[in-house]
Amino acid sequence: MTKGNQSHIAEFLLLGLTRDPKKQVWLFASFLAMYLVNVAGHSVITAAIQGDARLHTPMYFLLSNLSLVDICFTNVIVPRMLANVMSKNKKVPFAQCLPQMYFFVACAITDSFLLAAMAIDRHVAICSPLHYTATMNPRHCLLLVIASWVVSHLHSLTHTVLMARLSFCGPNVIHHFFCDVQPLLMLSCSDTSVNELLVFTEGSFVIVSPFLFIVVSYIYITRAVLRLPSGRGRYKVFSTCGSHITVVALYYGTAISVYIRPSSTYSVTKDSVVTVIYTVVIPMLNPFIYSLRNKDMKQGLTKLARRKE
Repeated sequence: MTKGNQSHIAEFLLLGLTRDPKKQVWLFASFLAMYLVNVAGHSVITAAIQGDARLHTPMYFLLSNLSLVDICFTNVIVPRMLANVMSKNKKVPFAQCLPQMYFFVACAITDSFLLAAMAIDRHVAICSPLHYTATMNPRHCLLLVIASWVVSHLHSLTHTVLMARLSFCGPNVIHHFFCDVQPLLMLSCSDTSVNELLVFTEGSFVIVSPFLFIVVSYIYITRAVLRLPSGRGRYKVFSTCGSHITVVALYYGTAISVYIRPSSTYSVTKDSVVTVIYTVVIPMLNPFIYSLRNKDMKQGLTKLARRKE
């Protein structure tokens, strides 16, 4: 088909997770509850860190930034999904699809780099404690956060610009609950080889590189901990890393399974379920993971609660 005979599509039909009215009501209630818990949980974590001087450390500075990104992450996806679930009009203009894709990719990659920055913090604190104050000073921590934001937005901008140059002239139905990269590529009638190459190479780099960095950091941390003579000392060190390890395993386990594989293996049902887990469920769980087993965080939350009374 030549481009002269193509009728370009200006809007898409975003089908969501189901078209069953009964299931839609259940999904709306479930996702609304998770959204409110997510925003409230991360807001409380951020307020507790800001309000307790004992939590003004590099680790909690990075954690507060991670909470901010998770709030943004959820706001990019869930409000539009909730509106789509209860609306009969499933149409989404292409001009609205691109910004959602842009901010989704930017937040996801920023999450990835911030998790790597937190691994750096733990590595320096455990393996080089005498150099911790100098290495993780406020300026260096701020630079880590800024670099995470800048690299993620440049990465997302590249994807968005390449997506904007594609033509959409055939089916306009997105079998997903938001405008993600892969579902949009599957609807394009243009040559998407450059886009797919970017997803698989540069996309793999910004996801896998921080993950490998985290793995290497924890190898060194494990070696340092195993040298400790006291079993109690080993448990204390590992317990300070437990929350971070849990979040890393959940986040990367789901993200890699969706994005780091050829587009020919794309599965609508499987990928939608996994994407729900890392865009909605995991951000909702993060405040609980970081606070339930963290003594300092519990004290900060208690102090915040007393101040509100």
